[in-house]
Amino acid sequence: MPASRPSTASPLPRQTSGLHLIGDLRGCQGGGAWMRDAQALEALCRAEVAAAGLTPVGCLFHAFAQGGGVTGVVVLAESHLCVHTWPEEAYVTLDVYVCNYSADNRTKAQALFDALVAVFAPQQQQVHGVERG
Repeated sequence: MPASRPSTASPLPRQTSGLHLIGDLRGCQGGGAWMRDAQALEALCRAEVAAAGLTPVGCLFHAFAQGGGVTGVVVLAESHLCVHTWPEEAYVTLDVYVCNYSADNRTKAQALFDALVAVFAPQQQQVHGVERG
């Protein structure tokens, strides 16, 4: 009986593309404590991540001294959410990236991004959407 040969067929590739949403939010009318309070911003981000149906795997938020802003990240199984606030400028940068390794997460990324934009209520926003992969 002949020896069996290893298969040379490649496994089916997974979908590794994703959507990366990048926003500059100016003239933010909302935000309140979320602009200066790291714990409040982290709680908001965690709630919005859950509402969007994404999976947090870790967080780090830091408030700057003397009424400065907050910088924070939620690491997602699907990728990440980053928020940086400048309350003295009424300015927020927002970065949401989700990959589509096991499912198409574009609508979840958009929902998370839109929810946070609504909270900060910018007078002006510049948004870039980048298809990755």
